[in-house]
Amino acid sequence: MRVMFASAVLLAAMTGAAFAEPDVAKGEIAFKKCMACHAVGPDAKVKVGPPLNGIVGAKWAHFDGYAYSADIKDGGAAGKMWDAATLDAYIANPKALAPKGKMAFAGIKSDDERKDLIAFLAQFKADGSK
Repeated sequence: MRVMFASAVLLAAMTGAAFAEPDVAKGEIAFKKCMACHAVGPDAKVKVGPPLNGIVGAKWAHFDGYAYSADIKDGGAAGKMWDAATLDAYIANPKALAPKGKMAFAGIKSDDERKDLIAFLAQFKADGSK
């Protein structure tokens, strides 16, 4: 009986850790890796890359006035969207998703850090408000 209870507690603890909620505050810290090239918020402007306001759920190449790579423009023309799973894959390894893309970033390897970053970005509407 004790073994079953201990197993259940261990399983619950492991499951809870595996399904931890994203942490927006940690995502804000992770965004510091992106700030040299991207901005968010009401005053966000084009830098090396486009502003990321409203990126979660947006169509690829959605920001008017930014010269996207052919990979990203083609994805937008094909109707691709920046859903959480696509953003996660892109942030993990940008060149895997857009081999000829402009983003010169090695990616973020930590699953949790990417989830936190996406949760942080998801707060921002297209106009930069939260």
